[in-house]
Amino acid sequence: MTDTLDKNLLDTRPLNKIHAFDPEVIACPHAYYKRLREEAPVHKDPNTGFYMVSNYELVLQVIKQPNIFSSKFAEALMGGSEPSKEIKAIMAEGWEPVDTMLTQDPPEQRRYRKLVDEAFSPRKIKSLRPYIEQIVNALIDEFIQQGECEFVSEFCVQLPMTIIADQMGVPRQDMASFKKWTNDFVVRLSGMATPEQEISAAKGIVEFQKYFAKRLEDSAIKPKKDVISDIATAYVEGERPLDMKEKLNILQQILVAGNETTTSALAEAMYLLLTHPEQLNKLRDNPGLIPNFTDEILRLSSPTQNMWRIASQDTELGGVSIPKGSPIIIRFASANLDESVFNCPAMFDVERPNAHKHLAFGKGIHMCLGAQLAKTEIIVAFEILLQRLKDIELVGQQEPEYAPNLLLRGMKSLEIRFSAAP
Repeated sequence: MTDTLDKNLLDTRPLNKIHAFDPEVIACPHAYYKRLREEAPVHKDPNTGFYMVSNYELVLQVIKQPNIFSSKFAEALMGGSEPSKEIKAIMAEGWEPVDTMLTQDPPEQRRYRKLVDEAFSPRKIKSLRPYIEQIVNALIDEFIQQGECEFVSEFCVQLPMTIIADQMGVPRQDMASFKKWTNDFVVRLSGMATPEQEISAAKGIVEFQKYFAKRLEDSAIKPKKDVISDIATAYVEGERPLDMKEKLNILQQILVAGNETTTSALAEAMYLLLTHPEQLNKLRDNPGLIPNFTDEILRLSSPTQNMWRIASQDTELGGVSIPKGSPIIIRFASANLDESVFNCPAMFDVERPNAHKHLAFGKGIHMCLGAQLAKTEIIVAFEILLQRLKDIELVGQQEPEYAPNLLLRGMKSLEIRFSAAP
């Protein structure tokens, strides 16, 4: 892959002297991941007390045992700290957060999940392909005659944001607000926000809640064929209907997961192709490789780098004792570079035979709801991009810059130059 994977490999500090949340580690985490896999696949960070699980086999063990490794990690996700009085006052104007799909365990988690599964079923996603093709072409039409574009903002953000807005049943003219609210949620997930950023994000989250509460109320009265109506009218026989807090939490997860991670994967895909022209040529010569290329991108980029769990009982993992109540970070991005599973894992190979084994979407009961939609968007995007653009190149010698975030990893910008295919 790129040289960025090998930065700081010569760092000889003991692992217990490296802070897992150090900005330098967050900015380029791969060398740190490699040392974790080699030296301590289950490592208790002395600075935070978090247990970090970094190799493929052990990550799988964690996510396949929800009875031992709980997903009720909302408090840990917010750093476990008490919000300031100012943030409490802001959030009091909206609805308090509740646990639904992401931060809930069975059987409650299954109840929430089955209410929205149909909207993201393989059958439904397959039917969306012509519609996704139309959006991809329309976005390319906006910049193709210019011969260059800032690919992240002009394409990577717009494609998944447009699709999720349409599927949710909200106006496209409000997409700037949706992106802002997504960013606000991402700030709260980052684990690295300043007090000022926390306050701004809290205000945005309340705006999001008020906006969608109104639409949920309207959709309950006059439902349409969209995700908001599905959630507004969701009911399972023998169970109570969802309340507003639950509905808003589910929509929040769909909004963030539906665009932020796909945006990141699209940008990383273009960057890797342009820095590995031999791989780009393989795709141009054989477009049938694009689905496998998509899995390889998801493996290497792992937009959701990490996720949380909480030990619900005293347990042992990889020979390490973990007390009940301990916060755990499962490092998907590290597992996806595990040398015991992927041959030459840092290498970008669009023909990698087991690329599909990646854990970018997780596994088991918490596997990403929108996994199939995200893959379809990436596949369709590059089928059309490679048809319509030729001589694509980076503008200048760009080194990717990533927004600091403990859980998510996304490229800030990517300037490209190209010619329109005849």
